[in-house]
Amino acid sequence: MTIERIFLAPQPGRALLEFPHIRVLAGAGIEGDRYFNAKGEPGQNITLVEAEVIEEFNATFGTRHELSCTRRNLVTRGVRLSLLVGKEFIVGNVRLRGVEPCEPCMGLGKSMASEAVTPAAVVKYLVHRAGIRADVLSSGTISIGAEVSIAA
Repeated sequence: MTIERIFLAPQPGRALLEFPHIRVLAGAGIEGDRYFNAKGEPGQNITLVEAEVIEEFNATFGTRHELSCTRRNLVTRGVRLSLLVGKEFIVGNVRLRGVEPCEPCMGLGKSMASEAVTPAAVVKYLVHRAGIRADVLSSGTISIGAEVSIAA
């Protein structure tokens, strides 16, 4: 159960940038990310998605989407993220709380659509599987390869 890839976008709508590690601040999120210090809505600090979901989507529809295609910050491997909603968990040395599923929108549907799959079919396929939103509870650094575990 590890972090495989890390992404952020410095501004809304901009291309994602990949990093080997990021710094996160409790209650504020990822330094340098478009949602850093966003107030008013829980779960805006950081987002996660399972690499296996994207790979399964590609295998099902014959597409070749990169692991950044969902625009989530952390791509995990070996972690069932839906089980972390409502729970505290640890990524490396950083404590997070799963807030809610990060359900797909039509924008994601359009970006992942192809001749073989419509935007609506993308959204339908990814419902309850497109990742989760989380709050950052402690400050620290998250790196590729960091272990993910449920907090004691």
